[in-house]
Amino acid sequence: MITRTVRRRATRGQITHPTGGHISWSAADWGRRQFLGYGLIMLIVVSASCTGSEPQTPRPPGTIVVGSFNFPESIVLAHLYAEALRSRGYSVSVLPNIGTREVVDPALGRGLLDLVPEYAGSALEFFGLGATSAAHEPSAAHAALVRALSARGLVALAAAPAQDANAIVVRAETARRYHLRTISDLAPVAPRLALGGPPECPSRPLCLGGLRSVYGLSFHSFVGLDVDGPLTLQALIDGEIGVAVMTTTLPTASADHLVILADDRGLQPAENVTPVVREAVLTRHGTTFAEVVNAVSERLTTADLTSLDAAVLRNPSSASAVAERWLTTHGLM
Repeated sequence: MITRTVRRRATRGQITHPTGGHISWSAADWGRRQFLGYGLIMLIVVSASCTGSEPQTPRPPGTIVVGSFNFPESIVLAHLYAEALRSRGYSVSVLPNIGTREVVDPALGRGLLDLVPEYAGSALEFFGLGATSAAHEPSAAHAALVRALSARGLVALAAAPAQDANAIVVRAETARRYHLRTISDLAPVAPRLALGGPPECPSRPLCLGGLRSVYGLSFHSFVGLDVDGPLTLQALIDGEIGVAVMTTTLPTASADHLVILADDRGLQPAENVTPVVREAVLTRHGTTFAEVVNAVSERLTTADLTSLDAAVLRNPSSASAVAERWLTTHGLM
């Protein structure tokens, strides 16, 4: 079933490397997804707050809405911060699995969401409109993100030690065959290989755009799959694709005989988990709110993030329970 799904996606949604292909179709399809995702956020938030003949309001007064992107790690992060706040008496609602950054972050800016666990470098690329080069040093990346958000009514709270960046992954067999240790090593063989990963990868400077501009890579084709999820992983294991864009917290790399290639030219910036919150929320709830969120970030390491990912991948419906266990273990509930 997985194999048939991958092949169908490759036929309908394949985007060839820069010199040709079906990019226009995929861009149109992705635009429809953005529109539907944004509408879904508004529908959920409004319908959840409507009671009888009372006027419709965006949400019950005082409720904090925490949103996540459309992949398991982001969902469990949303629950981490939400459950920590809830345990301190805040009214919190979680909207998980909303969509991509192009859907979620504008919703945050418009007040449909109140808090989103972001990743520093990618958030800076988005909110800075590509005008600011993301830093590799966490404190510099955080400072640049704070500046980029300041004019938008948004605040970057304390960054966690935990990081998760894009990772270029191949099967161990492929690495041996082509002597691959770094992303640069892909240059002579990329034209023979299909790259698979998130559907938005072709439009992302830290994904296919950066692989072209920084590494000069031209892949045989691009197959839009999912974000660090079962389709991409299975397609790579089955040989449907030769190279995958996944993440550095991938918990199955050694078990599935996969190899993460070294980012030897430094394409990926510091990607520390960084909660981004509306300034109005901080003003309304005071310093205690920020202290609760920062306490979670302070204890969250990359090893923790990898373990959380593994737990959620085993049982995708368990994100809330996984978050609660971690918070209890660290004395935050």
